Amino acid sequence: MLIRAEAEISVAGLMAEIGRRARAAAGPLAIAAAETKTSALLAMADAVTRRMPQILEANLIDMANGRAAGMTEALLDRLKLDEARVLSIAASIRTIAELDDPVGQIIAEWDRPNGLHIERVRTPLGVIGVIYESRPNVTADAGSLCLKSGNAVILRGGSDSRHSAASIHGALLEGLAAAGLPEDAIQLVPTSDRAAVGEMLQGLDGKLDVIIPRGGKSLVARVQSEARVPVFAHLEGLCHVYVDASADLDMARRIIVNAKMRRTGVCGAAETLLIDKLIAPTHLVPLLQDLAKAGCEIRGDESVKQLFPAALPASESDWSTEYLDAIISVRTVDGIDGAIEHIDRYSSHHTEAVIAEDPAIVERFFNELDSAILLHNASTQFADGGEFGMGAEIGIATGKMHARGPVGVEQLTSFKYRVRGSGQIRP
Repeated sequence: MLIRAEAEISVAGLMAEIGRRARAAAGPLAIAAAETKTSALLAMADAVTRRMPQILEANLIDMANGRAAGMTEALLDRLKLDEARVLSIAASIRTIAELDDPVGQIIAEWDRPNGLHIERVRTPLGVIGVIYESRPNVTADAGSLCLKSGNAVILRGGSDSRHSAASIHGALLEGLAAAGLPEDAIQLVPTSDRAAVGEMLQGLDGKLDVIIPRGGKSLVARVQSEARVPVFAHLEGLCHVYVDASADLDMARRIIVNAKMRRTGVCGAAETLLIDKLIAPTHLVPLLQDLAKAGCEIRGDESVKQLFPAALPASESDWSTEYLDAIISVRTVDGIDGAIEHIDRYSSHHTEAVIAEDPAIVERFFNELDSAILLHNASTQFADGGEFGMGAEIGIATGKMHARGPVGVEQLTSFKYRVRGSGQIRP
């Protein structure tokens, strides 16, 4: 017990020091010139490319450990890096470097009758904590986005990706040093002790301004339940695709296979397919044959099983399950009314797509559903900050306060008011 108590004190002390250093770095980072931050980001991207052999070697260790631990193929896919993915990490950093600097942007301005001129101006949030699992690219995405938005960041990756994350983090530090920015602006927690997460959830004695979790449902639920600082997050990515009677079948076939099977382990992967009963006799079988051919397990309601006997019976729990695997639940519905009713009941408010040619159906889908991302005639796998032109994202937020949808550089800022007068006093 004494040894454990000493270990907890040690972790608490470590995290307190990390928080102190992050807060100290946040000051100069908030006022750093846009050119300086861009220079640092470009140097980071070059360092990632140059260090590719070391990054891939580190990832091989994590992959071997993951297989030995019994990780699923979907989770291993999240963890895996190859040459193309490392180059994509570097490309994302360069894209972020080219974005407009949000810090100091005037969001709105107006004059009052008394002559006061008021401006609403973007400012950094301060110190951001990112707690993530499996995906080593989050190290680069989070570090780059926080730097661009003038925030210091504390990264706490999972033990499953620790070698990959550490190798990528080394490249980020190289970029900071090259631009003369404090290396404490992007810190990677050096311990896998879960007590470190607990310290971050407590706010590091006021040093942490926001927490962003990236990982499984249990991690996000814990963060949302225990955090004493604001949280940007989504609990699940229970994404739906609705095929309307007006849908183009060939388009629907392409979109649905991509939405489900491109990468099954991402939060934008489709988990439930809804099909208008009017077209089930003609559309359902070819759509499900495509999915089955791609290796997807299909779980359907009774009407689906009658038309496609190879489907397994869907249980009530299937409609509220984020599989993150090659499994999809399928139901026929009474048109747009049935689709909206089902999505309202089961959705996690992350991402939904409608495949339709009828503009009235599309408008109802867009207007009556309240998910963070709604798509028309496009794959749910576009639910990604990079695909939105943000360079990358730290995560998808489904809450309604401050940030919603992909969390990019603008979402990592707050604002303040600047009021300019010429001697006015209030009567």
